[in-house]
Amino acid sequence: MVGGLCARRLARRSRSALIAALTVLLVQTLIVWNFSSLDSGEDRENGGSNVREKRDRVAGNKAAGSDYFQHGVHQRQHLPPPGRGTSRHIQQPDGYYSHRPKEKSRVDSNNENSVPKDFENIDNSNFGARSQPQRQSVGATSSKQQREHLQEKAHAQQQTWRDNSPSLGRSSNEVLPVGHQPLAVGNNASYPNGQGVAGVSRQQYRTSQAQQAQSQHRHQHPHRRQATAAPLEVTYDQPPKCEISGKEAISALSRAKSKECRQQIAEVYCRHKEGQLMPEKVTRYCPLEGKANVNVQWDEDSAESFPLKPVRIAFVLVVHGRASRQFHRLFKAIYHTSHYYYIHVDQRSNYLHRQVHALAAQYPNVRVTPWRMATIWGGASLLTMYLRSMADLLAMRDWSWDFFINLSAADYPIRTNNQLVAFLSKYRDMNFIKSHGRDNARFIRKQGLDRLFYECDTHMWRLGDRKIPEGISVDGGSDWFLLNRMFVEYVINSKDNLVTNMKRFYAYTLLPAESFFHTVLENSAHCESMVDNNLRITNWNRKLGCKCQYKHIVDWCGCSPNDFKPADFHRFQQTVRPTFFARKFEASVNQEIVNQLDAYLFGSFPQGTPALNSYWENVYDEPDGVASLSDTQLTYYHSFTRLGLARAAASLQGNPKDHSCRYFPMGHPVSVHLYFQSDQFQGYLVKHHATNLATSKLETMETWVAPKKNFKLTTPPSSTFSRLQFAEIGTEWDAKERMFRNFGGLMGPMDETVGMQKWSKGPNITVTVVWIDPTNVIAATYDILIDASAEFTHYRPPLNQPLRPGVWSVRILHHWSPVAEMNFLIAPLSHNKHQPIRQEDALKLHNGPAKNSYMEQSFHGLNPVLNIPVSLGYVEQAKRNAALTSLELEHWLDSLVGELWEAADVCAVGPTACPVMQACSKNPWSSLSPDPKSQLGKPRADGRIR
Repeated sequence: MVGGLCARRLARRSRSALIAALTVLLVQTLIVWNFSSLDSGEDRENGGSNVREKRDRVAGNKAAGSDYFQHGVHQRQHLPPPGRGTSRHIQQPDGYYSHRPKEKSRVDSNNENSVPKDFENIDNSNFGARSQPQRQSVGATSSKQQREHLQEKAHAQQQTWRDNSPSLGRSSNEVLPVGHQPLAVGNNASYPNGQGVAGVSRQQYRTSQAQQAQSQHRHQHPHRRQATAAPLEVTYDQPPKCEISGKEAISALSRAKSKECRQQIAEVYCRHKEGQLMPEKVTRYCPLEGKANVNVQWDEDSAESFPLKPVRIAFVLVVHGRASRQFHRLFKAIYHTSHYYYIHVDQRSNYLHRQVHALAAQYPNVRVTPWRMATIWGGASLLTMYLRSMADLLAMRDWSWDFFINLSAADYPIRTNNQLVAFLSKYRDMNFIKSHGRDNARFIRKQGLDRLFYECDTHMWRLGDRKIPEGISVDGGSDWFLLNRMFVEYVINSKDNLVTNMKRFYAYTLLPAESFFHTVLENSAHCESMVDNNLRITNWNRKLGCKCQYKHIVDWCGCSPNDFKPADFHRFQQTVRPTFFARKFEASVNQEIVNQLDAYLFGSFPQGTPALNSYWENVYDEPDGVASLSDTQLTYYHSFTRLGLARAAASLQGNPKDHSCRYFPMGHPVSVHLYFQSDQFQGYLVKHHATNLATSKLETMETWVAPKKNFKLTTPPSSTFSRLQFAEIGTEWDAKERMFRNFGGLMGPMDETVGMQKWSKGPNITVTVVWIDPTNVIAATYDILIDASAEFTHYRPPLNQPLRPGVWSVRILHHWSPVAEMNFLIAPLSHNKHQPIRQEDALKLHNGPAKNSYMEQSFHGLNPVLNIPVSLGYVEQAKRNAALTSLELEHWLDSLVGELWEAADVCAVGPTACPVMQACSKNPWSSLSPDPKSQLGKPRADGRIR
């Protein structure tokens, strides 16, 4: 009896000890997993974006999205598709999900890049007010063996989480597996005879789903899994001066690419940890207790009487990219001989830099910064660039200016120069800067001002928390402003406590240009000159513009404005508040709105002016070097030149003795332009060299290659299905502007393709999308639920690479009836690492995915249902093509490119022996033809050039 009682007590104690041990082990495991997640910067403070990334990888969907999700379709249970494995494709919305509730976005928010999530009460810090002790550390006290042990445990735990994650956090909006309609639509409508494809019953799928779910992605993307593995050992030239224990700092160190950047991160972290970096208290010099806000009004007639002493403006133009013609139009619109123009071109935009230098040589009041910076979104370098530009302007004794105005190439005036000068002359002592207009504590959280950031390797790394200095009011909003010279001189030259400490504080701040000038102005003796209006209209559509699209360059999420379209023109004519500029404009997205605004300000161009509806944008220029191109681009451009030469030879009407229009291609392309007409993409213009076979002389010509139509609806469209307007496959999908930035879809075997569909409004429907490779292998298939008001859907199927080269087809079906079909080309690469491809590389890139399997599951059973024949001949031919190189490869490539592109015309840049070839300057499509709206001229008597 007693022995039994003791045994039971001992058993209870053993169980308690076992439970306690398991609890400790679980806590340790969770801590280690949390450490392992740092490689991708995972934390909820970042809007849950990295949790979402892991979900995307688990679901086999990277950065997919759909407008349809913003309309509240409910989640339903769906059965897996046929095949060896199962894969649920979860289509994410255009925004991003967080575990925290969404915050309502205010459409009247004035903060240019406000973070669209509420990060309140999230504790993920390193130091400062919210600091918590950390279990892991990297630095002087961390041994190599300890780090390696932690990394091994972290990787194992991370993989366990991935393998079991399909049951976690499912989205309420899905791209469904093939052939499975929502249960509310109909249980058996998706399959012929109410069965699963190939006669497999739904119950069988349901039974196997749980068994297969854990292993479905274990082998699907091994190369992608490596990208999120535990970080490698962090190496330094010199060991850190402190123990680095903060989670964000460890994450930054593990992800930084260069040793110099890691060294700087460690140094900044240690200096901050020791209290040497941030000011604790800053002096406020403003005599006011609250925020000053001078109310100024716009008088439409104020420009009628020009001021006796007009102000002179220093425009600082901060430009990047390749849209030189749009920049020329902006410059023409704001130019006047009375003002000054200081232009900074991003360090990575060499083509635009050459164009800007040519422009500056024409005008004495235009200068280009002798230095260049690679400014990044949200980076501290942007504030540095502005401060350096201000210092330069103050040092130019021959430039006597009164106001500083910053503009980008995406800006355009909505009032004339005379109106702007009349207004600023009236308020010459004011500073125009737009505040966020929100609760200040909330703004600080959303903007990340209470976090420590550091910029290196063209990335903003978040290193932990920090305290806002005492004694001042932190403010911020838009980073576009108009500041008077007196305040600029104070910011640049003052050594007082406020300016000195704010420069220190904002050197380690995210989006510093959106807050530094606001905070200094509000706390300085100049505070009473603050006008809460930056005189701009910005096209905010936060539903589309807050996509966390900058996460590859900053450990944060933000928003950016949309482009204006013709429907927005009425907004420029409002007179409720003074406005003189608007943003954003992109001629490659829509040039018509710029034409309308230009005519509104300056009057229409004379009738018959050429190229008013044409737009050209450079994408390659010979001085940039072929290293600036991808192998896919280089492959296509070479093929385009050969298509142009074949067109020239065809003009000889088959005469074998006439060689006057026959050419041999020479060298790489000279330049490449995008060509648009009436805001429609018309193709590529490739300038290139070739040797004339009749004269053996080198000639230069330009070829226009236009895309063929490859999308077709069924004829006639189904009476029950008429919503689909257009569909396209491409890369570089811009969810904000709903367009592919890779115009024409130039794709190769290693590109990640996205399928897009455009819809009209109508009843809720479900469609099936089927991707078919050149050998008739069904690579992917999925269902999409389209909400009644959805406009666009897009999805990136997680296809194993390399994709098989050739012409692919995509079919869209409704209730298994064909609705539409489109083709797209995966081009075999003629170049690898910018050199002619070798056979061993061709075999690796052109043989399709391993085991001919694009996904874990096989869709072979769908071939008979969709009437897609399986042919061994296609497979054998594909294998032979994969081994092609040199001329044979070029012939195959050109035949494929010719199926989706055509040489619309060819022109001669200089002298030519071909009698039927016109000069490019006389061809309205050529990039060398006249373009008066973008061409610059000498100033007129009134000081303007427009």
